[in-house]
Amino acid sequence: MATQHDPMTKKLPTGTPPKQPLSNTERRGSRRCKITQLMRIRPSDPNRDRFEDMRSSLSVSRSGIFFQSSERGYEVGMRLFVTMPYSQDPASIAREYLAEVVRRDVLPTGMFGIGMKILMEMGVQPSYNFGAANSR
Repeated sequence: MATQHDPMTKKLPTGTPPKQPLSNTERRGSRRCKITQLMRIRPSDPNRDRFEDMRSSLSVSRSGIFFQSSERGYEVGMRLFVTMPYSQDPASIAREYLAEVVRRDVLPTGMFGIGMKILMEMGVQPSYNFGAANSR
C-alpha cells in the first residue's frame, strides 16, 4: 500500500525525491536577444586604472548586456561608460550609456564573462569632428 503524505509529520511519500529549491531563478525584467554589436567600454571612475576595451556583445536586453573579455580590471559594482554600437565610420550614430558590472564569471577559456546593467543613457555620441572654428 502506498504511503500517504502526512502534513503533521512532514514526511514525503516513499519513493518521492525531495524537491530542490530553484537556484537559477530568472531575474531579468525583459527578454534577452543574442545580438552581436561592437562596444567601446571604459571605467567611469577617474581614480581607477584606465583601460579601453573593444568587445562584441553576446546577449543584450533592454536593461543589460553580457559579453566576454580578457580584461582583468572589471569588478562587480564598477561603473562603466559604454558606447554602443561602436564604429569608426564618421556617419555612424552611437549612443553612450552609464552601466554597472553586476556579474563577473571566470570562464574555462581564461576569459571573463561580464554582465552589466544599463543605468542611463548619456546621449548620442557624434563620431565626426568639424575641427576648430575659424576666426576671422
